[in-house]
Amino acid sequence: MRSVPDLTVAQKALAAQPFSNLLGARLTAFDEGEATLELDVRDELLQQNGFVHGGVLAYAADNTLTFAAGTVAGTRLLTAGFTIDYLRPAAGTLLRARARVVRAGRSRVVCRCDISSVDADGVETLCAVAQGTIAVPERAAETDDA
Repeated sequence: MRSVPDLTVAQKALAAQPFSNLLGARLTAFDEGEATLELDVRDELLQQNGFVHGGVLAYAADNTLTFAAGTVAGTRLLTAGFTIDYLRPAAGTLLRARARVVRAGRSRVVCRCDISSVDADGVETLCAVAQGTIAVPERAAETDDA
């Protein structure tokens, strides 16, 4: 029997990631086939022209893709790869990444992620899109290190 996605459990998993804590990331939605991650835009996350650094957008895509996959494939996942296209510079007060499962297989889950910047008035502007493949390791491989 497959478990139902639990936002509180997913938020605890995010809180266990030191890098996510450094960035101040928050998981705000975690439901069947979908996840949303947000982080406040602050000076430390900007590049030299005042826009959110592309690496921050890539982090948001990577983590949100994996959390979306987790809603259908469980917690033991690894990013196999992803591509990201930057559509426009990200500026605003908030970065929001929304990912959804495109196809879930036994060993791989393909997801898509839209990353938007949100201004002080709550207006969202799409700034990047990503697609990724999340690996579902075999049980034997997970226990080899034990």
